[in-house]
Amino acid sequence: MAYWLLKTEPTCYSWEQFTKDRKTVWDGITNNAALLHLRSMKKGDSAFFYHTGDQRSIVGIAEVTREAYPDPKLRDDKLKVVDIKLVAPLPTPVSLDTIKSDPAFAGWDLLRISRLSVVPTPPAMWKRVLQLAKG
Repeated sequence: MAYWLLKTEPTCYSWEQFTKDRKTVWDGITNNAALLHLRSMKKGDSAFFYHTGDQRSIVGIAEVTREAYPDPKLRDDKLKVVDIKLVAPLPTPVSLDTIKSDPAFAGWDLLRISRLSVVPTPPAMWKRVLQLAKG
């Protein structure tokens, strides 16, 4: 199993909306590097749900339920989507400032290539986020 981080602007698609929907198609990815990561996602992989914008925090966990397939809304086979389902909110959101100040996250693409909307998350960093979320 691999770990990921999915970024979204809360005014576009929020954790609150995801909580109501319980599952969604993760679409709108056009950056080539992000698409490469999206295509690598496998059924059963876990992903952090990250709010960008003013919140800039990891707020919850999702699971990949369907691997990459062509976006059904578009006519471009290069643009892919995955299906995800809700797993759980984090007990306490983990802010970007907290992540930046913790040496355990040195080298993470979230910090290195901050514009990517799909970011692989090394297992040690996944565990560290979960520790920080416990408060």
